[in-house]
Amino acid sequence: MEDSDRIVAADDREWESTERGDHEFRRVRLGAAAGGERLGCSLYEVPPGKKVWPYHYHIGNEEAAYILSGEVTLRTPEGETTVPPGGYVALPAGEDSAHQFRNDGDEPLRFLAISEMNDPDVLGYPDSGKVGVYAGSPPGGDPADRVLSGFFPEDADVDFWEGEADEE
Repeated sequence: MEDSDRIVAADDREWESTERGDHEFRRVRLGAAAGGERLGCSLYEVPPGKKVWPYHYHIGNEEAAYILSGEVTLRTPEGETTVPPGGYVALPAGEDSAHQFRNDGDEPLRFLAISEMNDPDVLGYPDSGKVGVYAGSPPGGDPADRVLSGFFPEDADVDFWEGEADEE
């Protein structure tokens, strides 16, 4: 890969938009576009009054965020706190780092989200009691590369042998 291929500008990339209820954001994936393999990086823009992803944590991937402009309300298991522009948030893997970002300000929130791209990954969603599973491509990766992914209620546990053919 040539050096010029490792450099990307957000303005030259296509933005992806997500809008569902009180969750709304635009995102441009920078890490993969610049040839990153083990680190993902996305630029997010969130309108006032909106949230990013639902409250969640990762088992297999650490994340971090650097706030570029606007102020974000960060929700964690300890409560809520405001992170100003220039603030950096480390989110190690595990339930203790459950998190959600919300824009309570009057201007758009812009931040960089950085994450490991370990595969597979399992996510927990404490508010809804769901589990997310990703294999073949991590949560920030290309969905077309996934060999297994889905979301399930945490209490959907079955016995290991349920549904297996009797081989005796």
